[in-house]
Amino acid sequence: MSTKEDILKSVREHLQNREKAPYPQIPQFRKEGINLKDVFVKNATIAAADCHEIQSVAEAQEIMKKKLPDAKVICSATPEWKGNKEINAIQKPADLNDVDLGIFRAEFGVAEMGMVWITERSLKVDAIGFLSQHLAVLLDPDDITENMHTAYSRPGLLADHYGCFMMGPSATADIGAYLVRGAQGARSLTLFLLKK
Repeated sequence: MSTKEDILKSVREHLQNREKAPYPQIPQFRKEGINLKDVFVKNATIAAADCHEIQSVAEAQEIMKKKLPDAKVICSATPEWKGNKEINAIQKPADLNDVDLGIFRAEFGVAEMGMVWITERSLKVDAIGFLSQHLAVLLDPDDITENMHTAYSRPGLLADHYGCFMMGPSATADIGAYLVRGAQGARSLTLFLLKK
């Protein structure tokens, strides 16, 4: 047995004999009396997201038709909004490289940062959130949490294999300190606050 195997064996034996320590409690750091929706919209707008409070998906569709009149390939990962490219027919992520508008419903939003939490359940195929030229994201305003501390304490946050926080469209200022949007991903992100 090699030295490496001896070390790993010793580690495994000692770990099995130890009681598991509980995870540390995360403080909430809540502020009283703030309007989470207003804070979310303000911070999402700073991150270059276009926010709309709407009453129906039809309203969102009209806004996107005006915003993107030339969008031909529309792929939706939510049954609320039908596209013309079926997400369930996607064989590999690269099949989404022609999508003009990708649509999905976020799991929840974080007011402090103006960002949304998305998972494999939200996206169906993870690449829709990153290969689409433009994104339309539905978010229930009741699913906005105050900050990262409250976000990480949400039940089931880490239950999915894939999840990430998304804040605004793709952006970089690496070259010459000029801000460029859409350099590595979606060129625009439109957030629709719509109850489930």
